[in-house]
Amino acid sequence: MDTKKCIGCGICAEKCPKKVHDPFNENLGTRKAIYVEYAQAVPLKYAIDQENCIYFDKGKCRACEKFCPKDAINFEDKEESLILQVGAIILAPGSIAFDPTRYPTYKHAKHPNVVTSMEFERILSATGPYQGHLKRPSDQKEPKKIAWLQCVGSRDLHHCDNSYCSSVCCMYSIKEAIVAKEHAEADIDCAIFFMDMRTHGKDFETYFNNAREKNNIRFVRARVPTVESLEGSDDLFIPYVNEKEEIIEEPFDMVVLSVGLEVAPEVVDLAQKLGVDLTEGQFCKTESFRPVRTSREGIYVCGAFNGPKDIPQSVVEASAAAAETSVLLSEARNTLTREKEISEEKDVMGLEPRIGVFVCHCGINIAGIVRVTEVAEYAKTLPHVAYVQENLFSCSQDALETLKQRISEYGLNRVVVAACSPRTHEPLFQETLINSGLNKYLFEMTNIRNQDSWVHQNDPDAATLKAKDLVRMAVAKVALSEPLLETPIEVNPRVLVVGGGISGMLAAKSLADQGYNVSIVERSSSLGGQALSLFKTWKGEDVQQNLADLVESVKSHIHIDLHLNAELSAVEGFVGNFKTTFTTHDKEEVVRHGVTVIATGAKEFKPDEYHYGKDPRVVTHTELDWKFIANDPSLQEIQTAVFIQCVGSREPDRPYCSRVCCTHSIESALHLKEMNPTMNIYILYRDIRTYGEREYLYRKARLAGILFIPFSKDQKPEVRVENDSLEIGVVDHLLERKILLKADLLVLASAIIPYRDEKLSQLYKIPMNREGFFVEAHAKLAPSEFATEGVFLCGMAHYPKPIDESIAQALAASSRATTILSQKHVRASGLVSEIDPERCVGCQGCLDVCPFGAINFFEDRHVCQVNRALCKGCGACAAACPSSSVQLMGSTSEQIYAQIHKALSG
Repeated sequence: MDTKKCIGCGICAEKCPKKVHDPFNENLGTRKAIYVEYAQAVPLKYAIDQENCIYFDKGKCRACEKFCPKDAINFEDKEESLILQVGAIILAPGSIAFDPTRYPTYKHAKHPNVVTSMEFERILSATGPYQGHLKRPSDQKEPKKIAWLQCVGSRDLHHCDNSYCSSVCCMYSIKEAIVAKEHAEADIDCAIFFMDMRTHGKDFETYFNNAREKNNIRFVRARVPTVESLEGSDDLFIPYVNEKEEIIEEPFDMVVLSVGLEVAPEVVDLAQKLGVDLTEGQFCKTESFRPVRTSREGIYVCGAFNGPKDIPQSVVEASAAAAETSVLLSEARNTLTREKEISEEKDVMGLEPRIGVFVCHCGINIAGIVRVTEVAEYAKTLPHVAYVQENLFSCSQDALETLKQRISEYGLNRVVVAACSPRTHEPLFQETLINSGLNKYLFEMTNIRNQDSWVHQNDPDAATLKAKDLVRMAVAKVALSEPLLETPIEVNPRVLVVGGGISGMLAAKSLADQGYNVSIVERSSSLGGQALSLFKTWKGEDVQQNLADLVESVKSHIHIDLHLNAELSAVEGFVGNFKTTFTTHDKEEVVRHGVTVIATGAKEFKPDEYHYGKDPRVVTHTELDWKFIANDPSLQEIQTAVFIQCVGSREPDRPYCSRVCCTHSIESALHLKEMNPTMNIYILYRDIRTYGEREYLYRKARLAGILFIPFSKDQKPEVRVENDSLEIGVVDHLLERKILLKADLLVLASAIIPYRDEKLSQLYKIPMNREGFFVEAHAKLAPSEFATEGVFLCGMAHYPKPIDESIAQALAASSRATTILSQKHVRASGLVSEIDPERCVGCQGCLDVCPFGAINFFEDRHVCQVNRALCKGCGACAAACPSSSVQLMGSTSEQIYAQIHKALSG
């Protein structure tokens, strides 16, 4: 296929006579031998499956070639080998799903209603084999009862070599169960069989609790040995032993195998060819203080090849790898860049509005509820509408190309897209308008998915009527839209890093190594943060030695200015031009900078239970680490040590998992065992969350004789001092017996809590969640950025995390910061408020309500004026102005009244 000629029309696939199994849909459906892999593929170009093509098999057919309108098919095409000269390599080959046919007892290859989690994802997808309708493969009936079996291909040495945890399976199973309930026409029973629930990411524990308490998903702690079929039906049953040691045989309509992740054999071969070291689990080997550097200089890694992980951490590592290559190649920056050609903007002022309306099916996300064709036909009757079109996916490459063509063909000067969320997709359509020569603000996007089809999923009539209302309102608004200007802002290439812990120092060093000047502001008298109290990483690396090296490199760096004992007092300015004032040693200093990195960290919670603070034998994690660092000889005399997990975490006041505690306890317990092999060690836990290859530590601890005793949230351990003896009582809910332990040392896995810095939050206009951690711009796609432009985030100020993940996010923040620093100018949004000086009465009411300090009052003229660079377009000033002298561009009073009028006229 000549991709330059192919227009993605699909005629070739329509005429192709050969149907084959569709790998993208996990072979649950079919596709043609000439195909596009999925509806939103980029670029949207067709390809020929040579193994299944009739011509390549029998030397005849070529129907696709005959009917192709662009002569894009070339059967004589040959493979080409390319040689690229590069300065660095980033390995991001990902991972593959475990093949469960290696577990014959689970019947995946034999029973159609035993599916993998990936197959179930495709069943739920709007572009899947059943167009998003929940059906089981055997008879296409909607299942009433579904089971998920965890750890299939993970944490297992008996059926495979994957003894690591795949990290993502618990969360995706919970998500699938919730989505299954949403897709089902009637309520269904969803049960998840698990060993430990590993919901260790940000907000994951809350999601888990909501699934159990609000969505009524059952969680059964059991390792299922087999899946059996019921005689004379397509149903299944699962035999298992519950926590009361009762043997249960429970029937299900469908079973989902939550398969783990593993590295593909060809990726292992690639690593060997490149000379890159691998871990025991065949993932790329890295060091905690260099989390994206491979064993070979100039080759970096990110994503699931660096260990199993979810989307946010993959995105973080992608930016981190980019940061490392930026340091390596900084001298070559901009030597090969090309200026993007932008079409000259058409002058539409004074022209009658010619509006194009594009209504999206979004697979069945919208079209499964809203009668899209009816909405499109209705749009044709609206004033100023010159063209209307339906799209299967409006955000796909071919749909965007078609939009560009229709703008030219029909002379459109304004566009409405009725689809999903503008938060994620509006920039895509605005860019298409720019490429078509239209001002990007002559566009309106109305959300008929989140705000309509998802809300009214049980009432298609109401959903269709509401979609018409939303489109009518959008057309009325965009008809009054005018081109808006974006203000160019000069960028100051200096960086301010707030926080001098590991994250702050690594972010500063990464930027300084690229030649940018950096100022670090640290509240304490020394660098290092919480790492000053840590003994070793989970990989066994010496934290204090690595930390000392890092501190020295920061102190001696010619591009880094250090300010200790410093407290921020004021922040002015905007992206590209910030002015931050801080006080150090009773002296006020000012730093002018273009971007800010927030790396203020977190701290260890000091418990008020388990006799902590009353008995010196009761210590926290970091206090034990201090003993390790000091090589305290008293540790060798201990006969019995007990660890209690989740102290202050996973509680109503702190409903999150602190992520590092399980691994830290096991690591400390193993070190105690090394010091005294005869020591008795017990770890009391709710769930052991040694995710990824940290699972090896868990296995090593069990083999070393460390005993793990589970307890429930409702029956926490009890600690008392009797006759100078430290006694810990715990009810083992598996044995249904109370166990009494006498300990010489009690270690509390205390929660990690944020500093809850309200002042910093107000100064930089950055949000915090209810626990006090800072909230990123987007949980998955922008985990190192704030919604406030020019301000970035890393480390434990974001959420508890181990050293390697904190460093990766620090590098990611530096990478995102360079997207601004590397430019001479950035552009402020055109969606800002404007004040008419002729109508302004100088009451200053707008100053009082502006949350961004974007309005100035001029005494000489007695009027207010908006600083366009600071304004974020919230509209608070326009709402508060008594003289109506303030207008929010893009949402003027005229436009809002027009929308209200059209909403009421339906």
